[in-house]
Amino acid sequence: MENVFIWIVLLVAAVIVLSIFFYYVPFVLWINAKAAGVSVSLIQLFLMRLRKVPPPVIVNAMIEAHKAGLKNITRDQLEAHYLAGGHVERVVHALVSAEKANIDLTFQMATAIDLAGRDVFQAVQMSVNPKVIDTPPVAAVSKDGIQLIAKARVTVRANIKQLVGGAGEETVLARVGEGIVSSIGSSESHKTVLENPDSISKLVLRKGLDAGTAFEILSIDIADIDIGKNIGAVLQMDQAQADKNIAQAKAEERRAMAVALEQEMKAKAQEARARVIEAEAEIPKAMAEAFRSGNLGIMDYYKMRNIQSDTEMREAIAKPSASTSKPIKD
Repeated sequence: MENVFIWIVLLVAAVIVLSIFFYYVPFVLWINAKAAGVSVSLIQLFLMRLRKVPPPVIVNAMIEAHKAGLKNITRDQLEAHYLAGGHVERVVHALVSAEKANIDLTFQMATAIDLAGRDVFQAVQMSVNPKVIDTPPVAAVSKDGIQLIAKARVTVRANIKQLVGGAGEETVLARVGEGIVSSIGSSESHKTVLENPDSISKLVLRKGLDAGTAFEILSIDIADIDIGKNIGAVLQMDQAQADKNIAQAKAEERRAMAVALEQEMKAKAQEARARVIEAEAEIPKAMAEAFRSGNLGIMDYYKMRNIQSDTEMREAIAKPSASTSKPIKD
């Protein structure tokens, strides 16, 4: 019984040892590489494990590159790219696709694009098969004040040389939208734009909107144009309303000033009447003082009263009476 237990322990230990050995020395992977014509030694595979580089990733990439005829890709380059955080399989796929499509793409450029955060394999596919980008509705106003809402389809192809540091799709869409607004805004009439929508595409394409971007614009096609609001009429109405409000405000200001002036004149008239009344109240006092001082005699006073009575009688005669003002009936 003890012998059976010992054999079981030895068998388990042997399995563990062999598992560890074949993990660090992938013998089967080495045989696959040799069968594919790729030169790699067991020591190199063992050292990959120590450097924390998965040997299947590197060996499979080397096999793919060798079968595709890519002779300039070495194991050290693939390991360095993996340790730098790159995607080895994606880079090799892109190089193989570029080789078959006669696209000038070197290993250094592919790894730089991959490390920059872009999908280099997708970029190669887009170079072969251009991508169509639909722009959001772009609203613009022609010179006659009519708003037009345009939608465009932009056909782009990846520019391999500009993928590192080049602007993305958002920049292309923004530039195309700006070009559409500029083209419609320079048109004399909205009817001209509706009759010749291709004029927008030609004008936008001549501006070289793909400069500094990761794409090459192949064509810009206007998919749809809708008529929006009459912006010119709306602006004129708003301006007329604003002018009306300004005129009303100025008229109200003038009326307020007139009311204030009238109140001021009334106040001055009341003040003048008060002064006259005050002055008239001083007359009896002055006459009494004149009597006491002998400057005014009784005869002089009667003469003054006669003159006042004569003046009042003349004024009464001069005023037309109510009876004389009525017309005489037959």
